[in-house]
Amino acid sequence: MKSRLPSLNGLRAFEAAARHLSFTTAAAELNVTQTAVSHQIRRLEQELGVRLFVRQNRAIFLTEEAKEYLPNIRAAFNDLRLATSRLQRRDNDRVLTVSTLASLAAKWLLPRLAAFQEANPGIDVRITTSIELVDFERDDVDAAIRYGRGEWPDVHADWLMADEIFPVCSPTLLNGERPLQRPEDLAHHVLLHTSGAARDDWRLWLTAAGLPNDIIEQSGLTFDLTFVTIQAAIDGHGVAIGRTSYVRDDIARGRLVVPFRMALPANAGFYLVYPENRANTPKLVAFRDWLLGSIRTTGTAAPPGGVHDARG
Repeated sequence: MKSRLPSLNGLRAFEAAARHLSFTTAAAELNVTQTAVSHQIRRLEQELGVRLFVRQNRAIFLTEEAKEYLPNIRAAFNDLRLATSRLQRRDNDRVLTVSTLASLAAKWLLPRLAAFQEANPGIDVRITTSIELVDFERDDVDAAIRYGRGEWPDVHADWLMADEIFPVCSPTLLNGERPLQRPEDLAHHVLLHTSGAARDDWRLWLTAAGLPNDIIEQSGLTFDLTFVTIQAAIDGHGVAIGRTSYVRDDIARGRLVVPFRMALPANAGFYLVYPENRANTPKLVAFRDWLLGSIRTTGTAAPPGGVHDARG
């Protein structure tokens, strides 16, 4: 005789309340009322004929029976999530979802994607942008392009490219009212900054150039995304610190120039990251081969011709 399975809602309420040791927090997570969680757990206890929680002075504790029951329930819900994810992934073999930084997507990846789509018309590429690391078991993402040292756990990381950092500006600033001909001339120009991971780029470059860091304290503009900072430089609003990956194309098209010869090597680079168990999926293999081949063909270690004096 088969045992009748208990209520799924009751099991969900039990797992959430046991994880948080709080009916209130469990209710918020499940988007129901605290009373509903309490009723679902009480009904589950009646179905099982076992007491699951001890309630004492507004606190709850797991009974010994609940402590033994919980790992199996948690594993069952995890199996349901993974099975659903595998089912959805099988239905989306032609959709490749890539997560990356917004600025890298705007300034480097998107201009190149047309070539991939032309070579792989059976694969639809979806780009999602985030500064957070991807959880490949939770998020609907096949691969990510991330900046760092390639030391992320539980994933495979293929080296893509390194960056250098150096000032860039609109050609109009070179010989304007306040010519930009020597690094010392930066004291008379607006500096464009990016918050977050790139916030120290100006300080690092100025130190390497032997210039005082108090130049950073002068009037400037700060943006939260690098591609917005670069656009402000293109529009002539000031001088930005460029990273090779973000400014290479704008330099090649004459929208930006590199006013000084000195570039500073960055201490990290970009990697294509993905789970080992998805490494051989056809859509990921196609994207990885195209991406690595594109980088080998075009090169990305420095602006075209190297970092050079914009005046020739």
